[in-house]
Amino acid sequence: MTAQPHGSEPIIPRPERTVGALRVALAQVAPYRIAEFEAQKDQAFDQAAEQGSVSPVQMFLLAWLRDIEIERHPATATRYRNAVHAAQVLDRDDPDWRPAMDEVSRILGEAMQAVRD
Repeated sequence: MTAQPHGSEPIIPRPERTVGALRVALAQVAPYRIAEFEAQKDQAFDQAAEQGSVSPVQMFLLAWLRDIEIERHPATATRYRNAVHAAQVLDRDDPDWRPAMDEVSRILGEAMQAVRD
């Protein structure tokens, strides 16, 4: 069994590592991000062609697997959005800024570990 970000049960199964599967999953958990997904996909494929390497496409897929992993768990997604918001609006001298950044890092790390297992 793979590790999951804590906080909630997944609302959809983890998608396969394909553009089509990621698009379908994203449409279910965060449809407002489809345009961002498509723009990054185009950029990754352009970079892959320019570089003669599949690395940009692999990184694109992994980043979106991670983001969808977070969104599959509603409580985790809420914690993540709250932490990102706090990190963006708080001054770095605010004592709540570091815990917010730590939460962002922790959630991203847990999600990345889950999709790499």
